[in-house]
Amino acid sequence: MSSIERPPGWESDRLRILLVEDDHADAVLVRELVADAASGAVLEWVRSVARACEILATEPPDCVLLDLHLPDAYGLESLDRLRSAAADVAIVVLTGLDQEPMGLAAVAAGAQDYMVKGRVEPELFGRALRYAVQRKQAERAAAALHAGRMQAQENARLERGLLPKPLLHGAPVVDVVTRYRPGRAHSLLGGDFYDVVQDDDSVVHVVIGDVSGHGPDEAATGVALRLAWRTLVLSGITGTRQLRLLERLLLAERTGRHTFATVTTLMLRPSRHAVQVIRAGHPGMLVRSGTEVRWCEVPGGPALGFKPAQADWPIQEVELPPDAELVLFTDGLFEGHIGAGDERLGEAGLLRLARSLPASEPAEFLDDLVAHAERLAEQRGGLADDVAVLALRWSLAARTRDEQS
Repeated sequence: MSSIERPPGWESDRLRILLVEDDHADAVLVRELVADAASGAVLEWVRSVARACEILATEPPDCVLLDLHLPDAYGLESLDRLRSAAADVAIVVLTGLDQEPMGLAAVAAGAQDYMVKGRVEPELFGRALRYAVQRKQAERAAAALHAGRMQAQENARLERGLLPKPLLHGAPVVDVVTRYRPGRAHSLLGGDFYDVVQDDDSVVHVVIGDVSGHGPDEAATGVALRLAWRTLVLSGITGTRQLRLLERLLLAERTGRHTFATVTTLMLRPSRHAVQVIRAGHPGMLVRSGTEVRWCEVPGGPALGFKPAQADWPIQEVELPPDAELVLFTDGLFEGHIGAGDERLGEAGLLRLARSLPASEPAEFLDDLVAHAERLAEQRGGLADDVAVLALRWSLAARTRDEQS
């Protein structure tokens, strides 16, 4: 291989140019143009596309000057191979006097510019190189922005599926407050989901769940489970049968054999100060009443997908004070670290944290709870997992009717 060596004082911030040219005379001409028009630039010369691809794979330059007539590639084939090897590198095609149509075709195929050998002045040459690099940088920035917008739109669609507005038929008998916080540096949603449905008989059905893992597959599975749960509720299917059908759906939809989902479902009847709870591997909940906060975790069964077609999930009834507020959440709320060490907040720590907060309205309480958990984990980068939190209590109208009766 013949090459124009990189100078001993090579620095990474200099313009790095790779010349792919098999003609020695043309290579010398380009070297002189680079010396006149791009002071301080680093030029490396290779004679084949194969060697150029090797360099692009290990140390991509800022710009490639490419002749389209080479021993191992001809015409646009050489451009395609270089773009496949390093799509982010600017490429300027070098053509002969009678090959301008080929240069235009190369630009249409993805090159940033073309120049005709023997017709390029140093000033124009240097400007063309700088513009080519800048155009490629602009293309990369535009592509990254477009990808970010597409991802944001996809996340928004998934979020609407995972975290819907409560469906409350008739006069609402419960007040519902929800919060969702994605994990740190999260480009994709996880599988946390919740839903609330008040049926025609004013019975309130609630679900909160968490599909193991993160990414579009887990988020899509969470959406499928949430939609299936709402459909089952509206069809009158509740209790243990409901969880069995959700597990069958999970087994059909999951992309990995070990994917599972934790779930808690509730049923609240306006005529009683009690709630029916079914827990499938999901954490307990907080019960707030006046200035008191207690942890409530009823006996349950395994997460959906742990023991397909074999699990049992008992229905538990929990008595509630008339002013009770239920706070449900996914485990991301208490799995964050405390300080810089390995200690985690945990369920007991979450209960202590909840008890230390003022007896405020549900929205303020949830905001404070999540903010304090986040603050405790600051030294380890914040909460790593997604957090979904749901608070519900009897509505003021329902409590007033209850007091009057």
